[in-house]
Amino acid sequence: RHRRKDLPPSPARHATHGARERAKQGSKTGRASRAHAADLGAPVEQAAEARSSHRATVAGLPLPPPPPPVTTIMSDKKKFVIKPFRPHCQMDSTQAEEIWKQLSSAIHEIHNQNASALSFEELYRNAYNLVLHKHGELLYKGVCKCVQGHLSEVADNVAQTPDEQLLNTIATSWNDHQLTMMMVRDILMYMDRTYVAQNKKVAVYDLGLIIFRDTVARHEQVKDRLRHILLENIANERSGQLIERMLMRNTLSMLAELGVDGPSVYEEDFEQYFLLTTRDFYRRESLDYLAQNTCPDYLTKAETRLGEEAARVNHFLNQSTEPKLKQIAETELIYNHAKTLVEMENSGCVSMLKDGKVGDLKRMYDLFSRVPSTLDCLRDCMCDYVRKAGRELVTDQERVKEPVAFVKGLLDMRDKYDRLVTEAFRSEKKSQKKLKDAFESFINADSRCASYLVLYIDELLKSSLKGLSEQEADVLLEKVIVIFRYLQDKDIFENFYKQHLAKRLLSGRSVSEDAERSMIAKLKQECGYQFTSKLEGMFTDMSISKETMENFQRPADSTVELEVNVLTAGYWPTASVPQCRLAQELLPVHEAFEAYYLSKHTGRKLTWQTNMGTADLKARFNERNWHELNVSTYQMCVLMLFNRTDTISLDDARELKIPESELKRHLISLCTPKHRILRKSSKGKGIAANETFTFNTEYSSKLKRVKIPLVSQKEGGLGLAGAKSVPETVEEDRRHLVEAAIVRIMKARKTLRHNDLIAEVTRQLTSRFVAEPAFIKKRIESLIEREYLERETDDRRTYKYLA
Repeated sequence: RHRRKDLPPSPARHATHGARERAKQGSKTGRASRAHAADLGAPVEQAAEARSSHRATVAGLPLPPPPPPVTTIMSDKKKFVIKPFRPHCQMDSTQAEEIWKQLSSAIHEIHNQNASALSFEELYRNAYNLVLHKHGELLYKGVCKCVQGHLSEVADNVAQTPDEQLLNTIATSWNDHQLTMMMVRDILMYMDRTYVAQNKKVAVYDLGLIIFRDTVARHEQVKDRLRHILLENIANERSGQLIERMLMRNTLSMLAELGVDGPSVYEEDFEQYFLLTTRDFYRRESLDYLAQNTCPDYLTKAETRLGEEAARVNHFLNQSTEPKLKQIAETELIYNHAKTLVEMENSGCVSMLKDGKVGDLKRMYDLFSRVPSTLDCLRDCMCDYVRKAGRELVTDQERVKEPVAFVKGLLDMRDKYDRLVTEAFRSEKKSQKKLKDAFESFINADSRCASYLVLYIDELLKSSLKGLSEQEADVLLEKVIVIFRYLQDKDIFENFYKQHLAKRLLSGRSVSEDAERSMIAKLKQECGYQFTSKLEGMFTDMSISKETMENFQRPADSTVELEVNVLTAGYWPTASVPQCRLAQELLPVHEAFEAYYLSKHTGRKLTWQTNMGTADLKARFNERNWHELNVSTYQMCVLMLFNRTDTISLDDARELKIPESELKRHLISLCTPKHRILRKSSKGKGIAANETFTFNTEYSSKLKRVKIPLVSQKEGGLGLAGAKSVPETVEEDRRHLVEAAIVRIMKARKTLRHNDLIAEVTRQLTSRFVAEPAFIKKRIESLIEREYLERETDDRRTYKYLA
């Protein structure tokens, strides 16, 4: 089938049913122009029939002669129609003007809201023919002039509208304009696709937006009035008045759509002025409100204002305004006053921390989170306050007298501020780090904090955990581990913990072996196997000792019951103390056990630690007064001297070869008013050089079994003056650890500069203690003297390893 080249594409279906009927019957009515238009859009078969029955002229242009007859080929299945070629007819300017007049009249009717009587299919074909016959410029300029004329009348009407009705009038005009331009755009769709695209013109709908912008929206009597009314409405809403949000939304949406060919009209004509007035408004309001209200009140007000601005964007402002508006509001309400809010006297951050106002702190944190740079001010304030409170706790003389009470106060303080950081600061990592830094600063100000923590653990494991469930005990131990993490000098903690663990194991005073092992497991998890290997070895020794005593049989003629704990020298905190002279009654069983053990374990050596033992004695003070005394081994040796005499001198006691300080301490323990087993010749707490001691036959007690406690050595107060005091044994261990680390590093590196060596040694030893650079330097000098290292000849600050 052959189709004419000048037939248009299928038009948009805007024509009504009546219009289509009129187009079909155009040849019968004699209306030439309509008949021609209907003929253009008819199917091929109908067009051929129309040409054979009627010839007409359009605007005086004669139609070409009739084509040759159509040949029709019939078949059994389908009918084929072969049409002859029809020559193309060119439209002249006169015809084009006539067609444009029809289109112009139709556009005018559309502007007057009389579009229902128009045939949009016919209008589309007229516009199509104009563009097809090279009259696109006539059509384009004509439409531009037509729209311009109509909008000029609209602009005059809007300009004369009073302020109270301006938004309504301009919104109505805008809605009408959008509707009419959509109709015009549909009629001129073919022009948009061809002429506009080929000649790089503005599309019809966008052309209407530009004309509306320049003619109506930026009319000299409309532009400034419109902006003033919009800003005034927003100011009224901020003051609590109700406004027509939908009208505001429509107007601002209009401004946003009008920026089609350049900078946004919304930004130039409204947004920049809106942002300036917003900044000025919040600057003045924040200063006034802050001067007359407390910090929590201001925070509540700021939170409300920020919420209102966010809602304003959702209700009628353009979304592009949100980040700019948010930045201005947060700057004026939060950033500019952050430091003032934190430092406000009687109501600022310090007051909130002091009174535990979690809700206010949470609100402050949430607001400051909008401007992340202000959070540092809040975190620093919290850190400084906790550090100050911690130092007050450390220097509290009443608290430091009782180590257990001191650690309880420390744990309560940590629980309080940890809950605050979790709830108010949303468990933020940086805030948790600041809290950790604050606790570390005052806990590590005195090395004896480690010993106080050990004493608290000792109290837990000896008595406080009694009656608690496994879960409750684990919670208490976990809290201790949190404080343990803050300690930098963990080797001091290990030294004290080992001593107290040894006392608990040897005296059998632990509440639960499971609790002991749970604590060691937690320490192992924190510091590794090396930290707890000796502690675990102590439990192994106790288990082996129990098995050994089950297999040992005492001599048949001995009346002494012996219980021995065999301790591995490297695991236990044993001091090099000479063995005291034991009573004759103890020697047979003593020698029997030693012979038995060495027969089972060849190559070992037993050293009796008499300073660590205990004994149960049956003492008869008179014929009617018998008591069982629980004493130390030293006290037992002293008391058994009275089996031969009622009075001994200090020199007699010295023959037992007990260290002088320990001898006097144990003698005084036997002479205390509560447990006056012995009477000393002099009065007062001290022991004179010629002191004598007499067995007190008048001693009595309500208890049949009496434990004689030792006089404790006085603990020094926990103060900052003793911040760097380190036990001698720990100091010795540190020297070995530092030297070992230096040799290990230099053996791997061979050559290393001084600063790099200091940094690497510090890093490797951080898990146990913080090594001072001066201390490391002394150990380097010691290694150089012993020829483990040497300095480079050309650079004295570079060390070289000597194999």
